Amino acid sequence: MPDITQELEIEAAGKPRTVRESQSEYSEICLPNDTNALGTMLGGHVMHLVDLCGAIAAMRHARSTVVTASVDQMTFLHPVRLGELVRLRSQVNRVFRTSMEVGVKVWVENLQGGDIRHTSSAYLTFVALDPAGNRIVLPQIVPETDEEKRRFDQAAERRAYRLAFKDKTKTTPEN
Repeated sequence: MPDITQELEIEAAGKPRTVRESQSEYSEICLPNDTNALGTMLGGHVMHLVDLCGAIAAMRHARSTVVTASVDQMTFLHPVRLGELVRLRSQVNRVFRTSMEVGVKVWVENLQGGDIRHTSSAYLTFVALDPAGNRIVLPQIVPETDEEKRRFDQAAERRAYRLAFKDKTKTTPEN
């Protein structure tokens, strides 16, 4: 049986929301200002777009201001060339108490040939803040499809890894 504190947190957080309600899409054409000397999109710009798309999903879920707490590893599988379309899709995978994991997947589309390739994926952790900058308790997420349930379960494993890594860095002396 939940204690009164848990009941108050659940009430303050609001009713649970579905993953579908958080899903977001974002697209942008790679322009000259976004490229390096090789004519491909700067990795930092791709990371910026991932953060934006992830934040949109997080804000849709929290209905509040959010900040990025962490980003897992990013690998760039294919370059985004000048004139190509970058397509991003994000969703909240799991909510913990005051933090949530958001998955973002990135594709590159050649607009002339129609070829679409997966170029990057990342998991980000966001926290929602009230106007005073305090963390707020988040509504829970309800996975509905088998894929959403798989992501929900895997998010708990990734969180355990992040927390173990965080604890390890606190106790490891600096070189």
